[in-house]
Parts: sequence; C-alpha cells; structure tokens
Amino acid sequence: MVFALVNRTKFNPKSTQQHPLVSNNPHELVPFLELEPRIDYNQVDTYPPPRLIATHLPFVSLPGSVKKSGCKIVYLCRNPKDNFVSLWHFANKMRTEEMGSISVEETFELFYRGVNICGPVWDHALGYWKESLENPERVLFLKYEEMKEDPGNHLRRIAEFIGCPISKEEESFDLVDQILELCSFDHLSNL
Repeated sequence: MVFALVNRTKFNPKSTQQHPLVSNNPHELVPFLELEPRIDYNQVDTYPPPRLIATHLPFVSLPGSVKKSGCKIVYLCRNPKDNFVSLWHFANKMRTEEMGSISVEETFELFYRGVNICGPVWDHALGYWKESLENPERVLFLKYEEMKEDPGNHLRRIAEFIGCPISKEEESFDLVDQILELCSFDHLSNL
C-alpha cells in the first residue's frame, strides 16, 4: 500500500495494465533490508526518493543508520495466533520433501520459546510499540486486524504519516478505493 501511495502520481492505481503492482510481487518492488544484496545500504540516501525499504527485523536489530536517519517507520502488528498459523504454513512450504513437514506442536513449541528468525514475536511487537510511544512522529504502530476492519481510514492515516496525504481532489475520484483494490489480497495473491 505504501508503494502505491508514494508512487500514485507516477503510476495510476486505476490502471489495470501499467501499474507495477499488476505484474510484480510487492517484494520485487520494495526491497527487504535483511534480504537484498543488490543494495548498498551505506549509499541508500543517494538513491532518488521515495526510498521504500521493508524489513522483518526487530527494532533493536535495525542498523544505527536507520535509527538515526529520521526515516518514517510503519509497523504492522498481527495477532500472535494468526502470526503463528502463518509461520507454520510458511515453514512447511519452505521445507523439502526429504525434510518432511513440521508438526503444529513442534512449530508451536519453537514459536512459544521465541525461536524464530526475527526473535520472539512479543519482543518484536513490543520494541516497535514502545518506539511509537516515544517517537510517534517517526513510528506508526498499526494492528492488522484493525486495518482489515477499516482499511480506508488506515490508508489515509498512513498517507498522512508518511507525508503524502490524500487530497480532496484525489478523494473525489476514489483514490483510496483504487489503492485498496490494487493492494487487495485477491489481487496480490494472483501474482
């Protein structure tokens, strides 16, 4: 959604053929801090704006340069139960046939103990939540379940937070609905 927001003048969200989100997975358009070897993060401030970077890293593990940069951080927290189920499915999807599947019980034991590539889920969320309280102008802490209930207002909130609010003119031609449709699960799961 942030990619569609910040690039809305460059790529019309209503365009069903020309928008990058029509033919590209969002992970191809927004690189991950911990996964992208092509980007020299020491030089990231020389890249033309907007500079969008995704991460699954806990706040405490972010590079000092990110913490000191003044960049905006939008954190999306998910219910731990849903997070666990998603993790279990993902773990089984990533395993080879020779490895076999991992049981729900084994996955839960690891999840409960905080054995996860990004650490315990509760520490992860707590780090960003605390930072959002201490620096609300830098960190926007959102809950996935609340976002699903009222996506339009949360999209407006994100737009305002990152410094590209939606204008009355854009509201008049349903920009919010266009972005929500473009970024819907149904649309993006087909990529």
